[in-house]
Amino acid sequence: MTVFTVIQAGLLVGGGVFIAMLFNSWRKNRSQEAQTKILPIGLIGGFANFCDTLGVGSFAIKTAGYKQLKLIDDQLLPGTLNCQAVMSTAVQSLIFLTAVDVDPVTLVSMVLAACFGATVGARLVSGWDRQLIRLVMCGALLVVAGLMLAGQLKLFPLGGEELGLSGWKLAAGIAGNFLFGALMTIGIGLYAPCMTLVYLLGMHPLAAFPIMMCSCAFLSFFSAGSFIRKNRINSRAALIVAITGPIGVVIAAYLVKSLDLQLLAWLVIGVVFYTSVTMYRSWASERRELELVNATP
Repeated sequence: MTVFTVIQAGLLVGGGVFIAMLFNSWRKNRSQEAQTKILPIGLIGGFANFCDTLGVGSFAIKTAGYKQLKLIDDQLLPGTLNCQAVMSTAVQSLIFLTAVDVDPVTLVSMVLAACFGATVGARLVSGWDRQLIRLVMCGALLVVAGLMLAGQLKLFPLGGEELGLSGWKLAAGIAGNFLFGALMTIGIGLYAPCMTLVYLLGMHPLAAFPIMMCSCAFLSFFSAGSFIRKNRINSRAALIVAITGPIGVVIAAYLVKSLDLQLLAWLVIGVVFYTSVTMYRSWASERRELELVNATP
C-alpha cells in the first residue's frame, strides 16, 4: 500500500463521514431551511469551486454572491462556507493526486504541517491582528507576483520543474505550510500562499495543486464537522454545493492539466496578484466599517 493510497482512502472515508453528518443535519433542519434558494446558491457554488481549482479561492466569491443576493444568513455563513468546501477539495485532491507525480515525502510533510498548524498554531495566530496580517500579506504577495513576472520575462531566474523538496527547502516548505494552516483559522486562505511558496522553492507550479488541495481537504473535515455539531450551518445550501461544486472542479481540473508550464506559470502570477488585491480590499473594507462604528455617537 502506497502513501497515495492511504491519502486517497482517508479522503474517501472523511468524505463519507461528512456526507452522513450533513445529510443528518439536513433532515433535522429541512423545515426551517425550506425557503433557501438552491438554484442561485448551486450556480454560485459551482462557479466558485471552478475558480478554486484554478487556485483563485472560493470563499470570497461565494461570500460576495450570497451577500449580494441575500441568500444565506450572515450568522450561518462561516459554517456553510466550510461545509461547502469539503467535497470540492476532496475531489480536487483525488484528481490531482493521480495527475501529478509529486514526491510523497514532500506531500505528506506539508499536508501534516498545515493540519498541525491549524490545530496547534491557531492558538498563537488567533491573537494576531487580522488587519495587520492582511496588509502584510497583500504587500508580500504583490512583491512575489512581481518576482514571478520578472522570472517569466527572463529578467530573474525563478521557478523550476522539480516535483519534490529536500534539505532546507523541505524544512522551509513545512514551516510555511504550518503558518498557512494556522492563518486559515482567521480567514487567510491557504491556496495562493502555498502556491507561491512551492514556486519560489523551485518546484513545478503544478506540484502546488495536490499539496494545497490535500491540506485544505483534511483541514475542512474537522472544521466542517465542528460547525455541523454546533448546528451553525445552512445544510440545504451546503448539500446543493456538495453536488455543483465537484462538477465545477472536474471542468477546471481538465483545464489546469491541459496547460503547459509557461501558461501555468502565468496562471500562478494572476492568482497571486488577484489574491494580493483581494487582501487589500478586505483590509480597506473592514477599516471603513471600523471608522463608521467609531464615528457613530
